[in-house]
Amino acid sequence: MEKKPTDARLMKIQPDRPLVLASGSPRRKQLLEQAGYTFTVRRFETDEQFAADMPPEKVASYLAAKKASYFRKGIGDEIIITADTVVILDSRVLNKPADAADAIRMLETLSGRTHTVMTGVCILSREKERVFDDTTLVTFRKLTRAEIEYYVEHYQPFDKAGAYGAQDWIGLTGVEKISGSYFNVMGLPVHRVYENLQEWM
Repeated sequence: MEKKPTDARLMKIQPDRPLVLASGSPRRKQLLEQAGYTFTVRRFETDEQFAADMPPEKVASYLAAKKASYFRKGIGDEIIITADTVVILDSRVLNKPADAADAIRMLETLSGRTHTVMTGVCILSREKERVFDDTTLVTFRKLTRAEIEYYVEHYQPFDKAGAYGAQDWIGLTGVEKISGSYFNVMGLPVHRVYENLQEWM
């Protein structure tokens, strides 16, 4: 039996409800736009603290859900997307660096090694909530102190987990291997977002 071609007009990407990206990250905004979504951005200050004894692999999802909880009360017809990205090395979470010295220390720790990047995502609406995460392994070549100082001085990665952006100079010149989604390392596993948003179509 001959298979009928799919009618592209039946392909649906955008939910029939307002979509909100609750994040100040320009990278997440860029990725959602490139995936073809129409949405508004809602920035807000949030507490990114978590229990010291929490397993590192649980932190990203926990923080994404925690961010979404700020919108749970009084939510209207919109669909809220929140996310959080963490870098894990030696069973320890590397947060955003406090200053240049902290960023240099983190990058020296990551140099010549493979670490884990996890992004947790929460999709929240009035009637349901989906929390999920994605994992990518990133390997840096051995970085020199001069390279690390150059990157920190010129790119100031103080808003990035692990003190680096894969799309920045240090990623272009220093990352030897990525196993998993590159976009997850940038801050949003778009393929997982797309899959989960199908529940709202």
